[in-house]
Amino acid sequence: MASRKRLTPQESRSSALEAARALLIESGPQAVTLKAVAGRIGRTHANLLHHFGSAAGLQKELARHLAETVCETIREAVRASRAGLGSPREVVDLAFDAFDKEGAGALASWMILTGNEDALTPIVETIHQLVDDIAQEEAAHAGDVMRVHEDTLALVLMAMGDALIGAALARSLGLPETAARDRAQRMLENSIAALSQPA
Repeated sequence: MASRKRLTPQESRSSALEAARALLIESGPQAVTLKAVAGRIGRTHANLLHHFGSAAGLQKELARHLAETVCETIREAVRASRAGLGSPREVVDLAFDAFDKEGAGALASWMILTGNEDALTPIVETIHQLVDDIAQEEAAHAGDVMRVHEDTLALVLMAMGDALIGAALARSLGLPETAARDRAQRMLENSIAALSQPA
């Protein structure tokens, strides 16, 4: 009988979070249970209880993990866009994909519906940190921190709403499925143009 490789606590947590993320994307937030994640990584339910305390603890850590991963990607895209290496559309697509294809929208909704709203705190805090970082960099150029905060709020809300009902709503209004992304792109382009104007 082959013995399982002994993982460090950090490796065990990381593999559990990656498994939880895969389950979220494949089957939705209701599939992210301690039992399912333990089965996916070949560990015991007790092992995951030791690391996360409960299913709610696992979901909260998954939310933090998703938020940190997504925000780092968005931060890099914003920097590339400002350096002329990327476009506002790439920033929009990354934000929208995070809430749709990466499952952050479904996870956030599930946590609200199951009364685990405090698990949203890591997402909100991570996005806030991202916005503050970007705003500080932009403020050095344009001095309009509030505009960056407002644009980020609008982008995140649009991405979240689009992940939940965007496609169906766009179809019912006779609009292309990309309508919300197109609108977010125009918003960012207008904002960039306004920020680049001399004061």
